[in-house]
Amino acid sequence: MKIAVTYENGNVFQHFGRTENFKIYEIEDQMIISENVIGNNGFGHESLAEYLKDLGVDVLICGGMGPGAQNALAEAGIEVCAGASGSADEAVTAYLKGELVSTGVNCDHHEHEHEEESCCEGGECGADCASGCGGCCSGRPQIIMEGTNAGKTVRVHYRGTLNDGTQFDSSYDRGTPLEFICGAGMMIRGFDQAVLEMKKGEIVNVHLMPEEAYGMPDPRNIFTVQINELPGSEDLTVGDQVALQMAGGYPVRALVTDKTDTEITFDINHEMAGKELNFQIELVDIL
Repeated sequence: MKIAVTYENGNVFQHFGRTENFKIYEIEDQMIISENVIGNNGFGHESLAEYLKDLGVDVLICGGMGPGAQNALAEAGIEVCAGASGSADEAVTAYLKGELVSTGVNCDHHEHEHEEESCCEGGECGADCASGCGGCCSGRPQIIMEGTNAGKTVRVHYRGTLNDGTQFDSSYDRGTPLEFICGAGMMIRGFDQAVLEMKKGEIVNVHLMPEEAYGMPDPRNIFTVQINELPGSEDLTVGDQVALQMAGGYPVRALVTDKTDTEITFDINHEMAGKELNFQIELVDIL
């Protein structure tokens, strides 16, 4: 079985039709035996259904999705689990355990008219696009870095830790290396750059400042709304994570950071924004 997840910087990307990458997991006996990151090949919305079908995908895990895309995926024989958020790897694990429930076309989000900044402006990536976009303006993966491995498909094992030693991710624990196109912006910039000149079998340790990883928190991504204007928000508490539908019609992950009797405050910055990250990276193979 193959599971595809809309993918960006380790997390479930929140709009199926706009995803630039998919992470593909091959499953045997309810275990992940391989995983790799691929581009969307320039397709969007309903066309992605045929693309995933051609890849042999059986299940799609994503954030938000419209009815047209859902119908196209159903016709392609692909099961859809919409409404997922957070870590892509954790979403797949939850699905395999039967703990991931699809919320359908509309997902579990609320309407809100907050004007989110676009990742790409004028054909260039803004500061909030930690991965460098990898050709998101063109709709096709483009090689945006220079180096020996630029444009090559690589397989790496990695372990990610915070400065206090807390591990936040590890491919070693999953037992399968991560596959991606080096230099195409599929990974955070500092990670991509670290692999550019590595040789097969080499292991490196890198320390990434926020600017090389998920960027700094943007105060524009923290906003307050009236509870009576946001149905369902009265049931939320500080620390809850939800998906908000932005003015453009796509959902984003949001953290509730404050709440009064009349107002509620959300933060849609990436959970790793502002943090220094450490990676041990092993280049397993160059394809």
